[in-house]
Formats: sequence, C-alpha cells, structure tokens
Amino acid sequence: MTQTRFTYEGQTGPWEVLIGLEVHCQIHSASKLFSGAATTFGAAPNTQVDFFDAGFPGMLPVMNETCVAQAVKTGLGLHGQINLRSLFDRKNYFYPDLPSGYQISQHTNPIITGGYIDIDTDAGDVKRIDIERLHIETDAGKSIHDQDPSHSFIDLNRSGVALMEIVTAPAMHNVSEVSAFFNALRTLVRYLETCDGNMEQGSMRADVNVSVNRPGEGWGTRCEIKNLNSVRFMTQAIHVEAARQIELLEAGESILQETRLFDPVQGETRSMRSKEDAMDYRYFPDPDLPPLVLSAEFVKNIRDKMPELPGAKKARFMTAFGLPAYDASVLTGTREIAAYFEAALASMKSVAADPEKASKILANWAISEVFALLNQENLTISQTKVTPENLGELVDLILKDTISGKIAKEVFSVMWQTGKTPGLIVKEKGLEQVSDEGAIEASVSEILDQNPDKVADYRGGKDKLFGFFVGQVMKVMAGKANPKMVNDIIRRLLDETK
Repeated sequence: MTQTRFTYEGQTGPWEVLIGLEVHCQIHSASKLFSGAATTFGAAPNTQVDFFDAGFPGMLPVMNETCVAQAVKTGLGLHGQINLRSLFDRKNYFYPDLPSGYQISQHTNPIITGGYIDIDTDAGDVKRIDIERLHIETDAGKSIHDQDPSHSFIDLNRSGVALMEIVTAPAMHNVSEVSAFFNALRTLVRYLETCDGNMEQGSMRADVNVSVNRPGEGWGTRCEIKNLNSVRFMTQAIHVEAARQIELLEAGESILQETRLFDPVQGETRSMRSKEDAMDYRYFPDPDLPPLVLSAEFVKNIRDKMPELPGAKKARFMTAFGLPAYDASVLTGTREIAAYFEAALASMKSVAADPEKASKILANWAISEVFALLNQENLTISQTKVTPENLGELVDLILKDTISGKIAKEVFSVMWQTGKTPGLIVKEKGLEQVSDEGAIEASVSEILDQNPDKVADYRGGKDKLFGFFVGQVMKVMAGKANPKMVNDIIRRLLDETK
C-alpha cells in the first residue's frame, strides 16, 4: 500500500492537497425509502409523490425493506461492518423543495461503519482508501429556476428517494486517486445492482472536501464543493479550489470552512454558505421511526447471495487467464462485459491446447475491436450483433490458421454489420487461409524468378527487401497465404540461392 501525494507549486513553495468524498448513491428500488411512490426517472413533475413525500401533517413513514437490504449489500461489498442496530435522525434545515423541513438521515448510528476500496495508483501500486461510514437517507426534491423569468418551480418526484451516502476518510492526495476511487465505487455498486451509477440522471453524485497544507504539516481548513455529477467536474473543481486556497494562504489570509459550488463555465468555485456543524442541523432521533434492528440471518442471506466482486474478478482473470492488469481491468469493468468475455472463452475449442494464449488473443480482440466499436457507436455490450460465441469462433479460426489476422479483421467487420457466424462468412467469401506448403512455395519461387535483381540485392545485404518479397507473395495469393509459412519459405529459398 502506498501514500501517493501530488505537490502544487505556489509562489512561496510547495503545497499538498488532501481530499475526502461524500458520495450519494440512489438506491436501486422501485419505490421510495418511506413511501410507496415510484422512483422512475423522467416522469412528469410531481406525478411520483406520496402524501408523506409532500410533507403532509400526520403522515407516517413505512420502511422499505428492499432499500435496507441494498444498503447492507453495498456495505458487504465495501468490507464494512454491518451494524445490526442503527437509528434514523431528523436533519433539520429549510429548502423550498424539502416540504417537511427536515431530511431523514442517520447521524450517530449509521447502518454501516468502516470498510475500504483498493485503487490502482499512477505509480502502479495499490492504495487502500478507507470508508468511514455508509448511511441511509432521503433525497430532497428539485427546484427548477429556468422555466420562468420571475418564478421558481418545485418538482417533488425525487423527494423521499432512498440514498446511500458513502463517506471516505480524508485519504486522497491527487485527482487521479479521486477518479480511481469514484470509478471503482461506481463499478462496485453496478456489480451489486444497488445503484445504477447513472451520473447524467443524478443517481450518483459527490460532494468533495478539499484542503491544502505544507508538506509535513497538519491538515488545513477544508471547504466542501457540493453536487458534482461527473468525474471531469470533480477533477476540475479540485484543481480550482486548491489553487484558490493556496492563493489566499500565500497572501496571508485565512480559509473559511464553507460549502461552495463549482461553476464549470467560469472555472471557479463560489461560496454557497458557511459550513454547518451537526449542531446547526439540530439532529434528533426521528420520533416516528423506531431503531432499525437487523437479524444476523438477514445479513447472512444477503452475504450468501453476493456476486463475485470486481476486485476479486480482476484478480481471477489475471491469475486464471494470465491477463495483464490493464486487460483484466477493462474486461471486468461491468458484470455484462465480464460475462461476455467468459462466455466467449468457454465457447472456444482451442482453449485446451494453450489456455493462456487463447485468453490473451481473445482479450485483445474483445478490447481492441468489440469494445472500441461499442464506444464509437455508443452501444452497450448487449446491443452488439457479435455474440460471445461468434467472437470465440473467430479467434479459434485464427489459432487454427484457418484465417490470418488480417483476414480476421475483414471477417469481423462483416460480423459486426450482419451478426453472421465467422465460419459462414469465411465460406461465403472463400477466405480460408492457404497453408499448403507446395502452393506457397510455388508462388514464392515465381516471385523470386521474376525479381533476380532484388534477390541479388538482398543477398548483398539489403535485408529490408525481405518485406518486398513477402508483400508480393501475399498479393499473388490474395492475402490468403499463411504468413508464417510465407516467411519461412522465402527465407529458406533465398538462403538456398546463396
């Protein structure tokens, strides 16, 4: 484990930045935390609101067991401690889109404490980012300010939606670590299917706490930057805020502990309000909610159904398939991608002969061809016409020398467009590789006979002409000749002429 730090150079010397995250993940559930209202994204304003969500007097909360189970599942994925007894508190503050005047959250007794996520650093090491807590809370509604020049509107569809707030220790020292941690967390909750991780729809967003200090000195005063909904904005906001704090400190001024907003257009953070302490929220146990008490059996049932976690799957891909860390990371980026690769590998007939070679070639084709085109055409793995079995068959044809790598790209292009099997495409287009030694030798002899001057030049030391002979033979044989056999036969015949 390492502690990788990044130094900012100010006018008066170096500074370090210290970063902690508070990540809000919308719990994947058909209904809200304490009401039966739906949680479908994109519904017409105020159509998914229960009396409780709207803050009507006398309405009582009813706990959604699915949301609790999802939080426990995430806590297990984070290697945290599941607290069998936790409490819900009222966090009191006023917003127009918070009709009850308080948010139901967990303050002193959260459902999960501790945990960690291991990330890969730029230096190629592994760093452990500790989790302080995961607690469950309700989301607020949404204020809309761009529909009318003189009025704001309120949409309560999001009010009461269940959130998991995951709070890290102040343990990150550069934007690469922040990006790696957030992406790892996003991958984890998607694997667990506890949050869809859709940042564009606001189902995963982060508050970033930033402070700066001189190397070797204690922590500085932190400022919180609210509601960042992309990794790009997070990294930009951290750089901007760190630079702002350094400039103030070098001018002899103090940093005020406050909440700020990031303006990506202006490239600046702006003060939103002074940073509240717990006393400002007047936390107290919610009188309508008894302690949340879980049984050990409830937790065990969830643990027993846990899928293989992304970190464990990546390690298995490296060990079992001999894949490098980068390939294993890409291939385990989502459960769907990992399942696609494993299904393709399981379908291959050539795996038994050399499992590591087959795995590496398949990984290369999956990453460089399938995933590249998915990204280019903005498709998901479920939308490709190239089934995992067909990709496995294509690699089998390469390994059996039925087709060359160059021809395989031509075959893959047709597979991508039509969904046809590679075997059928090869047959229809007559693309089978020629591995007949006699036929290849005849073509090589013909090319050498036609180019005696170049043969003499090659024998005289112009080794680069070897590529000319290969190209001419492949041209004569329409690119179907086995490349290794072509190279071997040309070399043998040229040596014989010496």
